[in-house]
Amino acid sequence: MDTIKSAVTKYPVLDIIKNRWSPRSFSGKAISAADLNTILEAGTWAFSAINEQPWRYIVAHRDTALFNSFFDLLFPGNQPWNKNAAVLVISIIKKTFANNSINTSAQHDVGAANMLLTLQANSMGIYTHVMGGFNKEQAAALLQLDEAFEPVVMIAIGYPDKADKLDEPFRTRETAPRTRKPLDEVILNYN
Repeated sequence: MDTIKSAVTKYPVLDIIKNRWSPRSFSGKAISAADLNTILEAGTWAFSAINEQPWRYIVAHRDTALFNSFFDLLFPGNQPWNKNAAVLVISIIKKTFANNSINTSAQHDVGAANMLLTLQANSMGIYTHVMGGFNKEQAAALLQLDEAFEPVVMIAIGYPDKADKLDEPFRTRETAPRTRKPLDEVILNYN
């Protein structure tokens, strides 16, 4: 396994955050039910407006019909490197509160749940790659979601593997240095 790509930060960011990255090379090794449940439960502890917890997850294990269906939903650029993921998860948003009013914070809250899920997985040596590149309309139809629910992202989860098993352009992307915009570009000053 290649070295995990730890971020180089200007300030003393926690290691769990610096070591969070989205690999494309997965080993194919299965994740135990207990480990997967630990990862998914971590996501449930995110903050949410009025404690509504608007996240839902549908999990497809590799070598199952559901995994194949999820794989087929991926855009072509995401398919080659997802074939060895242990699981593909569709993260779903519940767009309304219990009283049926629109939950304008739901997408934010689901993102927070997905981040906790990711950090928990990383702490266990398991990695995630969150993708918007899949057919959400077909996913909603496949899963028979009613109008209150909507697919947000698909998350590949698995044990990381060597970059050299990937074809290009994915191998280069896997080994490229990690970068982020500098703080002065993302912190807006209105003084």
